[in-house]
Amino acid sequence: MSARASNLARLPKGMRDVPASEVRLIESLLGNVRRVYDLYGFEPLDTPTFEYSDSLGKFLPDQDRPNEGVFSFKMEEDAWVSLRYDLTAPLARYVALESQALAKPYRRYQSGYVYRNEKPGPGRFCQFMQFDADTVGTEDLAADAEACMVMADALEACGIPRGGYLVKVNNRKILDGALDAAGLRLDDAINGQARRLTILRAIDKFDKFGVEGVAQLLGKGRRDESGDFTRGADLSGKEIDLIFSFVNVGSGNRRQLLDRISPLVETSAVGREGLAELDNIDSILTGCGFGSDRICIETSIVRGLEYYTGPVFEADLQIEALGGNADVPRFGSVGSGGRYDDLVARFTGQKVPATGSSIGVSRLIAAFEAIKSASPARNGPVVVLVMDRDKKQAYMQMTQALRNAGIRAEMYLGSSGMKAQLKYADRRNSPLAIIQGTDERQNGEVKIKNLIEGARAADSIADNKTWRQNNVAQISVTETKLVETVREMLATIDQDSTQA
Repeated sequence: MSARASNLARLPKGMRDVPASEVRLIESLLGNVRRVYDLYGFEPLDTPTFEYSDSLGKFLPDQDRPNEGVFSFKMEEDAWVSLRYDLTAPLARYVALESQALAKPYRRYQSGYVYRNEKPGPGRFCQFMQFDADTVGTEDLAADAEACMVMADALEACGIPRGGYLVKVNNRKILDGALDAAGLRLDDAINGQARRLTILRAIDKFDKFGVEGVAQLLGKGRRDESGDFTRGADLSGKEIDLIFSFVNVGSGNRRQLLDRISPLVETSAVGREGLAELDNIDSILTGCGFGSDRICIETSIVRGLEYYTGPVFEADLQIEALGGNADVPRFGSVGSGGRYDDLVARFTGQKVPATGSSIGVSRLIAAFEAIKSASPARNGPVVVLVMDRDKKQAYMQMTQALRNAGIRAEMYLGSSGMKAQLKYADRRNSPLAIIQGTDERQNGEVKIKNLIEGARAADSIADNKTWRQNNVAQISVTETKLVETVREMLATIDQDSTQA
């Protein structure tokens, strides 16, 4: 009688397992991004997965959860800690602690999982990976321009071609100026600041909810499909129209957009300041050869996080260009960032200017899957079949000889026969199977079966008898030439897959 399971095998809501093919793709993308960040002179850093809750602060846009968007728990000393919701807040804590030892400006990159206690949905999980690059300790807007440049170069390094992405830039000060010019004085009190933040977060959801949904969030509020209600900014229809007139200025040629924005903020000092900052960034980008086809200005980009104080960025995939199908909707944002001059000051009491950008690795992986552009599945290891159970040591020595030559290999460790072993090798996506029975061993030989060619040939062979007689895609070599022949066959397979 079999034992009855006492627990159900299930995943926590909003979490997912990552299979081998995706892990390898993640590793490849991380390597590509890391090379770009290194090229720009950033240095690696790794911070803990959780921090004291008061160190992280309360900056998340979704505050309808019991602990306001973060996963929190108490440590033994009765202090609250939270899983990091991004990599920027821990960076601010690190700079505050290590300020005296760091060269300024301090330039760092970091990759890792972050956690949001938000309602999960299609493609939206509570755990996801980001890869950040930040410059801390300078007000120079060249750092903001560089944050956009490194994001564009990183996306191209990951295989996104020109025209397949756009890095979009705006400035929080310009939006403040537009709100000011529209008569919305929101910086007079705490309630005004809260209302301003509600407006920013509503605008930030254009891609997700569209014009109607954003209008509801700017007005009385919005009820989603589940019945949950999000309170709005309580603006009038006229005020909503004024905001829409600003965010609908458009995107594209940076010089033309700056000229279009200017009349909307000319009566506001903070608006003019934001416009001058964008003009400065545009000059740097133009001088470095980054045109509007790669980095543009778009007034609807505001970013939902509270701590941004100036320029903000967002990298969008243009899925039509990648998939070649204009009927497929645009995938959306795979990167973001901005200037956060007040974040470190929460610890030190002194202003420490900072800016940076982040590639959403998990979002990028999901985009590759959506447009079927992920790299072909990597071949598995060469599998050494076990034909004679009493000769396992010889098979393991054969396997180790392949490994010593730098060839990924494994010996079959199950208890099945040859047919099942070959099926196992197929499921492992193995390019080659090594076969040595009694006859081959007596002759000092080994058979190498090309499983990829065998699968192709199977389509043209009608019966098993013909298959066995022809020994399809299989060769015999002496034991001494095993490693050399396997290496040559793998090189041919790699060349064929590259040309395909």
